Amino acid sequence: MKTIKLLALLFISSLTIVSCSSDDDGDDHDHEEELITTVTYELTNGTDIVTLEFQDVDGDGSALPTYTISGPLMANTIYTGEIELLNETEDPAEDITEEVEEEGDEHEFFITSSISDIVVTKTDVDEDGNPIGITSTLETGDAATGTLTIILKHEPTKPNDGTSEGAGGSTDVEVTFDIEVQ
Repeated sequence: MKTIKLLALLFISSLTIVSCSSDDDGDDHDHEEELITTVTYELTNGTDIVTLEFQDVDGDGSALPTYTISGPLMANTIYTGEIELLNETEDPAEDITEEVEEEGDEHEFFITSSISDIVVTKTDVDEDGNPIGITSTLETGDAATGTLTIILKHEPTKPNDGTSEGAGGSTDVEVTFDIEVQ
């Protein structure tokens, strides 16, 4: 009788151990990453248009990326901004911006500057009312030189503290431009 009870206890224990095993690989951010070869940030104030463009036409290939800035930003000015993302290894070029907008709850742009007088405010939101950042306003202060960085996060915590570091998630693209405010 003791042998039957002992065997039953051993059987139940082994089932419990097997059923509690974990198949979790620990990667909570699996996503099919799109290739982003071009990032364009167009800033408009009336007739004044400033375009910042990053291009890496061969993706991870050997060609060096290019950074193009059409001109300086004007001091003490408010610009409306819009980001466009492309995969130009496809023909015709694939507009990645559309996917980011459709999956707005899974994406967020963070735009920062080393120039303390520059303030960027995201003006578009996802279905839950959290910011995305495809569209924005950028307000300049006094004349200065510095950098402007654009980061796209995939699956950030939303809402977050407004910083890419505090948002978590993975970085889909990060580009930094040398800019001038005059």
